Amino acid sequence: MQPQHAQLKQKGRHAFERKDYSAALEHFRAILEDHPEYADIRHFAGLCLVFMGRPEEALEELDAALRVNPAYVEANINRALVLQELGRYDEARRAFEQASEHEQQHHGRFPAAATARLANAHAGVGDLYMEAGAPGDAAAQYYMALELRPKFHDIRNKYATALLGMERLDEAIEQLRRVLEGNPHFIAARLNLGLALYRQGGVAEAAAEWEHCRVQQPGHPQVRAYLALLERVRSGPAHE
Repeated sequence: MQPQHAQLKQKGRHAFERKDYSAALEHFRAILEDHPEYADIRHFAGLCLVFMGRPEEALEELDAALRVNPAYVEANINRALVLQELGRYDEARRAFEQASEHEQQHHGRFPAAATARLANAHAGVGDLYMEAGAPGDAAAQYYMALELRPKFHDIRNKYATALLGMERLDEAIEQLRRVLEGNPHFIAARLNLGLALYRQGGVAEAAAEWEHCRVQQPGHPQVRAYLALLERVRSGPAHE
């Protein structure tokens, strides 16, 4: 997470804690403009909308969080509660059952809910290290999070970002391909994969990944920026 986004997250959390849900939502949505794949931010945005009495919009945010991380126990539970509030009782029952299944799964010594909280706590520390410009320390925290919850694709993408920061390109590519195997629509991971390939000299491979992103989200600012970079490279002296 970039420093400005970490600051927005902190402001959003503080606003949420003092029950200023409108301000919190504004901060969370500012992050989601650049990083729509952050499952925890989606979840918090959904909770803000719940408390603001906008359950249909809340459901959209919770659904988006679960598309990134289907095993997100808290998001599954809150989604079930929103469906119940909307009178969609059959869907709510199925959502509660799904949440219960994830809750009862065990990963090592701890139940799923505990490992989810621990993994997110490690990821939060990793974010702080990234903000401080210490990708090595961040990577260690993300790795511990993934040991607990290996299917948390958003954390694996963060781990790959830290590896990129250390120029461990082969490892980053391996992690990003794992993310995309689990969630082919995770655009941030595909953007990062293109960047890692580009840094390795694989311009054509990077272009293929970024073109895929353009089809998925034509207006995404990073997609436009990376494709503009390719255009400059291709139109440079070596390509004239």
